Amino acid sequence: MREGLGLGMSPNDAAAANAALLDRFYTAFQTLDASNMNACYAPEVRFRDPVFERLEGDRARAMWSMLAARSSGLQLTYELGKVDTAEGDATWVATYNFATTGRRVENHVQSHFWFKDGLISRQEDTFDLYKWASMALGPKGVLLGWLPPVQASIRKQAKDGLDKFVGGSAS
Repeated sequence: MREGLGLGMSPNDAAAANAALLDRFYTAFQTLDASNMNACYAPEVRFRDPVFERLEGDRARAMWSMLAARSSGLQLTYELGKVDTAEGDATWVATYNFATTGRRVENHVQSHFWFKDGLISRQEDTFDLYKWASMALGPKGVLLGWLPPVQASIRKQAKDGLDKFVGGSAS
């Protein structure tokens, strides 16, 4: 039995269920409903993107909770690509005010998903970190956002923010 297929579920039904799961995930994202987004994830979910790099399980869920809590003026559009019994693709655009600088960001993201037992078991998002830094950080990002030390600083600030959010929400 292929991963993602439920007992008695045809491949077409499993693919449709996975597409519906992604629709649920992005619909929740549009309304900053991190709880419903996180309900789409398997307990051991693995997440990867250019800023947070690798997150697993509760830390991946905490990232969405933090981003939802800190988002200002989010507008999100998405389009599902190919979705089958084991994997799926989506493209999405998030337009929002970056909390640290208040600058408007329009981030174009490609996502790839893997499914297991009717949930998202892995998600890998890709986007141009330099373009993001140029929008989010303004002139500093335009001039220096391509430099590895600046990108490392962006990653460190994001991880430190997540650590602080997780520590604050645990109390």
